[in-house]
Order: sequence, then C-alpha cells, then structure tokens
Amino acid sequence: MTTQPAEHALTGVRNFRDVGGLPTNDGRRIRHGVLYRSGHLAHATPEDVAYLSGLGLHTVFDFRNSADQALEGPDAELPGTRNVNIPLTDPAEGADFWRMVRKGDLAQLRTALSDGQAADRMTTSYRTMVLTRTTEHSRVLHALAEDSVPALLHCAAGKDRAGLSVAVTLLAAGVGREAVEADYLESNSPHRRYKVHRAEGAEGGLSPEVLELLAPLFDARPGYLAAAFGAIDERWGGVEAYLTEGLGLTPETRERLRDRLVD
Repeated sequence: MTTQPAEHALTGVRNFRDVGGLPTNDGRRIRHGVLYRSGHLAHATPEDVAYLSGLGLHTVFDFRNSADQALEGPDAELPGTRNVNIPLTDPAEGADFWRMVRKGDLAQLRTALSDGQAADRMTTSYRTMVLTRTTEHSRVLHALAEDSVPALLHCAAGKDRAGLSVAVTLLAAGVGREAVEADYLESNSPHRRYKVHRAEGAEGGLSPEVLELLAPLFDARPGYLAAAFGAIDERWGGVEAYLTEGLGLTPETRERLRDRLVD
C-alpha cells in the first residue's frame, strides 16, 4: 500500500489532482508527484501559482485551442516551468455550438441537446480525438518519456481532452482500463466539476431544465471513455497495437516512460 498525499485545494483552478497511486498491471503504482491533471490555469490566484510553482513542474501541457484561450485567457505563468500548447480540437470545431450553449434560448437548447443528442456529441468527440489526434498524443508521450516530468496536463475543464490524454498516458504506463476509468470519473466529484456558465439574460438561465439538457456536456461518463477505448480496439485491435502502430512508441520509449512514471 502507498500513502495518498493530502490533496491541496486550489482556489482558481478546477479539477486539480495528482494521478499518483494508481495501480499498474504488474503490481506497481504510478509515482506521486510526477503526473498531475487539472482544468485551465487562467484564473489561478497568486496562492495557486505559489503552490503549483512549488511542485517543481517541468512542463505544463495545455490542450486548449485558440478559441478556448481567447475565452478564458492564457494560463498563469509558473516561473521556471515550460508551457506547451498542443490543441486537441480545432478552434472552429463547435464554436457556434458552444456559443449556443452559453447564449441560446430554450428552443435552441432543446433542438440541439435533447433526446440523447448531447451525449452522442460527447461520444463522437472522444472517438474523434482517439482516431485523429495520434500525432498529438504521440508527442505528449514522447515528451514525458524524455524530460518533461513532473508534468501537468490540462484543458479547459480538465475532463475531456486532458482526461483522454491522461488515460492514454496511464495505459502506456501499464495501468489497466478499470483504474483509468476510476480516475477519469473523479472529475464528477462536486468540488472538481466545471462550473456551468450561461450568458447574462440567456433564456432559461441555469434552470433545472437547462441544467438537465447541459449535463451530458459537463459530466464525465463511463460511456464516453468506453467510446474511446472502443475506437482503439476497432482501429488497432487493442492498446498495445495502438501504442506501437498508432502512436509510434518503441519498447525503449515505453520503458523510459515507465521509469519516469512508475514506482
């Protein structure tokens, strides 16, 4: 058994956590203090910055696109830490959709999100990220294997793009799918969840109906991650082939990655 360090609560950063302690298939565990995940750092307070700077981070991987960064702002600067932006979605992808989420009236929300449409959108997004962003995920894993740890991986909410990237990293480090899913679902904890924002004056505001329509977009659901795993199995026949053929990881790179991440 390993002792889980006390979790530090950040004021302006959502969904921050150390991924250390997760079990690998060979009976070891992910090392504490080498792999972190979170939402964006744009609203980090001076106290948050001081804490994050004290972690000795080598690299912050920001998976947001330029539209996200324009909306939320750039990450707070962490002295001595490299910031690498690797967008996992196109800025134009869904820009109108997310504008509707923030500002749309009830009729628009019902038309776009009801009857399972919101969940279907999320499922498709996860499949798409696995199938079309192999270059980006390969870049992250090679960087982690070389010199980029300790590392913090984040997107906007720390749930989807960061969630999938952390999942891929954990699979490459030898963590089983069930443990990967358990970590992914931690994003649903009340103190981690991304706060839903609606424009002032938007019809319905944050009424129960609106929140129900939006819920699939802001939940971490087992079916979303299962869709990504399913895409891996369908395209490559399993995780091992995905890592070697899809992401170009050699046995030597896998071993270096495990040396850096696993106790």
